[in-house]
Amino acid sequence: MIRTEEMLLNVGPQHPSTHGVFRLVIKIDGEMIIDAKPVIGYLHRGTEKIAENLQYTQIIPYTDRLDYLAAMTNNYVLCHAVETMMELDIPERAEYLRIITMELGRIASHLVWWGTYLLDLGATSPFLYAFREREMIINLLNEISGGRLTFNYMRVGGVKWDAPDGWIEKVKAFIPYMREQLAGYGDLVTGNEIFLNRVKGIGQYTKEEAMDYSLSGANLRCTGLAWDLRKSEPYSIYDRFSFEICTADTGDAWGRYQVRIQEIEQSLRILEQAVEQFPETGEVMGKVPKVIKPPKGETFVRIESPRGEIGCYIASEGKKEPYRLKFRRPSFYNLQILPKLLVGQNMANLIAILGAIDIVLGEVDG
Repeated sequence: MIRTEEMLLNVGPQHPSTHGVFRLVIKIDGEMIIDAKPVIGYLHRGTEKIAENLQYTQIIPYTDRLDYLAAMTNNYVLCHAVETMMELDIPERAEYLRIITMELGRIASHLVWWGTYLLDLGATSPFLYAFREREMIINLLNEISGGRLTFNYMRVGGVKWDAPDGWIEKVKAFIPYMREQLAGYGDLVTGNEIFLNRVKGIGQYTKEEAMDYSLSGANLRCTGLAWDLRKSEPYSIYDRFSFEICTADTGDAWGRYQVRIQEIEQSLRILEQAVEQFPETGEVMGKVPKVIKPPKGETFVRIESPRGEIGCYIASEGKKEPYRLKFRRPSFYNLQILPKLLVGQNMANLIAILGAIDIVLGEVDG
């Protein structure tokens, strides 16, 4: 029997596949990983503590910086929590604009994951195609919000301003184009034998393990559990739209890939219905007091972000600033299963397993 000496190895925080600020200390015996310890916190900015000294509208730009690939969703969960406490009525036109921008953001987020994941595995072309389509979405969101990454578009009671003339028509034109490209992604990658050999059976876990680790999003649905808050506990006006909860039954990197690709199609379905139902006229802001002061008490709301279940807890003393604010950040929870998945794997599979989880470090560190 050949005996090799164990070695401690730092993967990151400079490694490009660890997003620049994630450090993974692994112990290897030859090529096999026998221990793995994630080290997080390099990007920690104390968002929740800072929020205690800010008025509610001032907190919204800070949510952009958590999951910066899904800023619209983060904007919404904070506003939704405040609106729930204040029992505000949201104008219908504003709700449609929120749904359209969030689903565009979901597609853009999945495109970034698809392109960078394939790049991690050694394929360059998918990355270029993904960012070509994402650029079109970013242009649409830029046109309506004024931002390209951190949008700061949602407001307590509605949205910052109405869609510009012709914007809904541009969204409508994007849907068939994206469907055509999505079919091309399938031809290029989904049936590729080399890709399938790299992801099938890698990073596998059961439905019970997923629930034990509080996984959500594609990381949960890849085990066959159909749980999507847009359908399971509908919020906003999601109950008006017909779409499916995407699942797989393999519990591995291949299953997570399938779920995210299918979710792009379901988001396109939601967008298609939303632009058809979009009200021709109406307000985009409800009746909100000039100074937002939720009543004394506490609330917790949760919604479905591209990475899973994001929650917002607010404790209020009836003041302009929250007494306590806490986010349930899906990337942070989904990352917890990583050491379990890596032990016993070889080094070549490390990045394939990490990338399939789809984390954003701004959300992990908070």
